[in-house]
This record gives sequence, structure tokens and C-alpha cells, in this order.
Amino acid sequence: MLVRVTYGRQGLDLDLPADTYVVEPSDARGVPDELAAFRAAVREPIGAPALRELVGAHERVVIVTSDITRATPNERLIPWILDELGHVPPENITVIIGTGSHRATKPEEMERMFGREVLERVRVIDHDAHDPSQVTYLGATSRGAQAYLNVDYVNADKRIVVGFIEPHLYAGFSGGPKGIMPGIAGIETVKFFHNYQMVGDPSSTWLTLEGNPIQEMAREVTAMAPPHFMVNVTLNGRKQITSFFCGDYLKAHLVGCAFCKQTGATPVPHRFDVVVTTNGGYPLDQNLYQCIKGMSAAVGITKQNGTIVMCAELSDGLPDHGNFKEIVRARATPSDLLAMIGAPNYSVYDQWAAQSQAMVLLHAKVLLHSTLPEDVIRSAMLTPTRDPSAAVREALATAGPGATCAVLPFGPYVVPYVKEPISV
Repeated sequence: MLVRVTYGRQGLDLDLPADTYVVEPSDARGVPDELAAFRAAVREPIGAPALRELVGAHERVVIVTSDITRATPNERLIPWILDELGHVPPENITVIIGTGSHRATKPEEMERMFGREVLERVRVIDHDAHDPSQVTYLGATSRGAQAYLNVDYVNADKRIVVGFIEPHLYAGFSGGPKGIMPGIAGIETVKFFHNYQMVGDPSSTWLTLEGNPIQEMAREVTAMAPPHFMVNVTLNGRKQITSFFCGDYLKAHLVGCAFCKQTGATPVPHRFDVVVTTNGGYPLDQNLYQCIKGMSAAVGITKQNGTIVMCAELSDGLPDHGNFKEIVRARATPSDLLAMIGAPNYSVYDQWAAQSQAMVLLHAKVLLHSTLPEDVIRSAMLTPTRDPSAAVREALATAGPGATCAVLPFGPYVVPYVKEPISV
């Protein structure tokens, strides 16, 4: 049967066996009038005053939103928020792109994210985690992390965080406090957030909030300089807004996570020998660093020693920026790579993605269909495949009679799970 999966901007058609189990999202429909729904949500928010009443006319406002690797509909949300704050002089408003440890936003990407009118209306800047002058120290966390956050954000009279809620492989769910930590944290804080012990903790996993050390650190650091208002959305597979969660950044986030679990996670009957996955298409499948999300979504329903077929365009490479490329190539086997990352005093930003990929590779073989050269794919301990449909059939034949197959057309945007969770 033909199954269309997300891949880059255009998608990809796969010819899979007729009995392939298709992991479908629930039929979450986009809201019929997004602007009307937005206005209702920010004027009657959860656990907070209405946005326009909360912000005084002469206050300095900082709006933090996610970067180009996320599907947050900034091109709609930011103009709507600015219109809601029409009583505030534009020169009092700064939009900070929460890049975390990611690369800076290119000018053309910034225009695509916000539109020319927004860029001409207010100040829009990248957060640079590596620039000490951009962050200020707030204190130590209960686990000993040194908390640094963006100084413009901390010093603002009113702070607003914008993002979207989806299942997350480490934090349980994205959105909420995660827009601040690690979005606008200093690099040392980001590194602690993703250290070997935090990432390797069994509770740092999909759909889990309470007892999750990564979610707990996000909340603890954010509480040192909390946002006064949150605008979060949920999206369906067509990137339509399915609901708004606005107001108090903790209360509204919890409501949004409950909704997201209903619409963005789905049970499956058993584990499979072969699982086809993606990274949700553009913008999340721009580089291999981000693809641990799609791999981890798949490994939870893949049998031990099974096969994952990953389809991701990777227009931005491994990528060339950051340390992921060097780390993932530093050792020849997943076990040796984990031993290197887990060694005392080893601390390099981007190690978390390499660690997670190695954990997946200890569980399953990963075949990758992408635009990358085959030698680059092999250098990351993955196996290239030019024809993912044929690769699936070969893997099923190798697994033997009765072998089973599943496909995640939307990758990590719809997280499958079985009754007994599997550790990766």
C-alpha cells in the first residue's frame, strides 16, 4: 500500500506491505477561526489576567518564542500578540528567538518566521547561549546547576513565552517552561540540562511530567524569572492550530499537555520488527541532530534487534554547526560512544543528541533515507538507503516469517506507545 510520510516540505510516498500498521493521529481538527480563538484565549486566559490588562502602556515587554527548528506558527501568533499589545509603544517590545544551543537564525529565515511587517515594527533578536554578555546569573538549582538566563528577558517589566506543545523525548512535553529553559539559557546551564545522567534517566521520557528530572529542571530555572503570560498552541499533522493554552505558564501548560496526550499520542497493540519513521518533515527534519526525536518515537515500539527506517531530508546536514558531528563520529560503536560521553568530567554541548542516538542503536539497526552522501551517513553509525520501501521489505525478509511492520507518517508529532514502556 502507498503511505505518504512527512519529508522536507513536500513529503514522500512509500510502497509498504499491505498489513503495515499505520500510526495515525487522532482526528484533531484545526480551529475554524484561529484569530477569534486566539483573542478568546488571551482575553479569558487560564489562571492569569487578560493579556492586554496585564501589560501596562509604558512597560518594557519581552516575548520569547522558539527558533526555526520548531513548527510554532510565529507568523500568525506574534502579529496577533503585538496587536493585542497595541497600547504599548513598539520600541518597548523585544522578541527574542529562543535558540537554546542551536545556530543563529538566518535573515531570510527570520523574515519567513515573522514577516517583514513584524521585523520593521519591533526589535527581533536571537538569543546566543555562548555569549556571556547576554545572560545573567540567577542562582543554583537543587541539582547543582548554575542557572543563567537571557538578561533582556530577566530585566523586562513583563515577560511572555510563546510556543507549541508536543510530546518530547526528554521533557515529556514541549512548551510551557521549556520555552525559557533551555530556550534562552546560558550554555553551561543548557549543558547541565542535557547531561549524561539527566538524559539517561528512565523518567526523562515521552509523555512524563511528574518525576521527570528534565521537566523539573525546566520548571525550577524558569521559576527564578517566570513569564507573566504564556501563549501555547497544539498543532495537527497539517500544522493547523487545534487549540490555544494561554495564561499562567504552569496551569495552562498542564491543561495543554493533557489535550496533547489525547491528540498526539496513540496506543499500539505490540512492538514491531520494522518501524518506519520520519522527523515530521520541515522544519524539524533539517538536520540529523534533531532526528533523535523521530528515532526515539520509533524505538519505543520496535523489537530488540529490530530495524528502524528513518526518512528525513536533512537539508542542513548533520549539521556543520555545533559539536554533534564531531561527537557522533568520535567512536566506532554505540557502546564506545556512550562510554566516552558518560566518562567523569566529559561535558560538551550537543552530547545529548549523540548519547540518545547511541542508545537507540543499542536497541535497533537504523537505516536512513536522506539527501546526505552515503559516507556522511555511515560516519554517524547509520546505514544509508536510497529506496526506503525496498529497505523495509528486505528487513522484513531478514526478520523471517510473520515479521511485522509499522509506520509513523508524522514521526515524533504522534508518539506511539505499548502498555509496558520500553527503555532506550
